[in-house]
Amino acid sequence: MTVKSVSELRQDLVSGDWIVIATGRAKRPNAFVKKKRPRWYQPKRTCPFEDPKKSGNEDPVLLYSSNKSDKDWWVQVIPNKFPAFNPGLCPPEFKHGPYTIMEGVGFHEVFITRDHDRGVAEFNAKETELLVQSYQERYKQLMGEDCVKYVSIFQNYGEEGGATIYHPHSQLIAIPVVPGDVTSSLEGSEKYFRKNKKCAHCVMTDVERKDRTRIVFENDEFIAVCPYTSRTAFEIVISPKTHSANFEMMGGISRKLFSRVLQASLYKLYKGLKDPAFNYFIHTAPSKGEKDYHFYHWHLEILPKTAIWAGFEIGTGIEICTIRPEDAAAFLRKQK
Repeated sequence: MTVKSVSELRQDLVSGDWIVIATGRAKRPNAFVKKKRPRWYQPKRTCPFEDPKKSGNEDPVLLYSSNKSDKDWWVQVIPNKFPAFNPGLCPPEFKHGPYTIMEGVGFHEVFITRDHDRGVAEFNAKETELLVQSYQERYKQLMGEDCVKYVSIFQNYGEEGGATIYHPHSQLIAIPVVPGDVTSSLEGSEKYFRKNKKCAHCVMTDVERKDRTRIVFENDEFIAVCPYTSRTAFEIVISPKTHSANFEMMGGISRKLFSRVLQASLYKLYKGLKDPAFNYFIHTAPSKGEKDYHFYHWHLEILPKTAIWAGFEIGTGIEICTIRPEDAAAFLRKQK
């Protein structure tokens, strides 16, 4: 007697982690659609980002305007008023019994875009590019700081995505250690390269370009896919088509093309899933050149908030995706 499989285990090429595609519980794309804008609303009059200086924030460390007038700024970067890390002398490690401790020295900044209600999904090309340009400029500025070993750039969007302020914004945290998730990605990439003499992300990109069933959007230099081992429904990964380890090295033309793919991917989620909460973050080689990371390939990951971890996911670390990434990508491609 043949029993029909109700799930499929897929193993990530880089991390080696397993994920579950729950084919027996698989949902149709429309099942993930929630009522538009389920997140809370904060009026402009009480928003601390409408006039950051007036709200008690420090002067911007970077300000961009689309028309060269500071009064009509489009994006400004300010030190976080309630930082997780503060600048200071490089912290030594010390022991507390079996535990290792160091002070939280680093930088924590906020990228504020001007519009109170429009997120990246609704930006035009120039607006998106200015935001990405600000990411790069602050990354380059802080990567050279003595105590900084990794610079994380991310956006939490919507209440379910962890945003505590309604006004769309991104963040940067520069820290004196390389995070565990990044270390795992680096080690997996290096292990694959040593074994196969190829970059794992380049191999995956080649497969996606030939298969085409998981592509969401692409242009000459960048590709957005719902990855084969999607950890959550409608996950999107944006990668350069040619090998590159460092986000900050992206040139002007490439930045324009990357910005287009980022905005288009977020728009398709916005349109198809009715403005879902999400997190996106950039994974890039560590900022300190203590090692040659030629085997690594930078990318940006977008994780919509479509499910909540329960006992199995928490207890095993194995995530269950309730829609095939092939079906998720097909649905997103149709969003215009």
